[in-house]
Amino acid sequence: MDLNLKGKVALVTGGSHGIGLAICNTLAQEGCNIFFCSRGKRYSILGAHDGIRQFTDVRAMEIDVSTEGAVDTVVRGAIQAFGHVDILVNNVGGGSSWGNIIKWEDTPTSVWQEVMTHNYMTTAWFIGKLLSSMIKNKFGRVVSISSLYGKESGGTPWFAGAKSAQVALMKNYSRNPRYAENGITFNTICPGFIDIQDKTFVKSAEDKIPVGRPGRPEEIASAVAFLCSEQASYINGATIVIDGGFSKSI
Repeated sequence: MDLNLKGKVALVTGGSHGIGLAICNTLAQEGCNIFFCSRGKRYSILGAHDGIRQFTDVRAMEIDVSTEGAVDTVVRGAIQAFGHVDILVNNVGGGSSWGNIIKWEDTPTSVWQEVMTHNYMTTAWFIGKLLSSMIKNKFGRVVSISSLYGKESGGTPWFAGAKSAQVALMKNYSRNPRYAENGITFNTICPGFIDIQDKTFVKSAEDKIPVGRPGRPEEIASAVAFLCSEQASYINGATIVIDGGFSKSI
């Protein structure tokens, strides 16, 4: 299927590894120009950049986007590089293992705030700063990578709360005719257990996944690419769980 993405510009946050890198590679193979950002603390931005470059034009920025000023810097960089942004993929986040995962009451307020900032506020900032250009071009795709635990109970409360807020943000944006009538859609993907670098799963968790294995980053990326396509123009406000059948909610 031709997704008609050739020449589109995609901004992907947290694009140096795992799901983010898979999204960059998949969109690049579909013909998108890629601008991605990453903190670059544990993973090589240069290595990711060189891998994507074999498919398309790519630019990368090493930066921590946990402040609004940093988000401004990334958006300016993307627009300077490519002139505009058609696709925003909010992948940066994390925090499921931060704090005291046993005695929740001992987790400091700073952790709750940091997880909310990384997952919810960065999403809100990026969306807010790119909407005007998307409206001008009458096209936009915003996809946020939340979590299964943003859709149903599980995990730590600071992480689940931030991811739930992210889902709610996307749903509310999708309901605003100002954006929908200008060809902009907002959708959320909620991955379950995904086999990425530095992530390990106890055998009992894998046993409970009906397909019998964790997911692959590329399986998330394929769904993102479709949501960004012209064929998905009527999909707006969806929350899609990709977890091999692990979740229990309907």
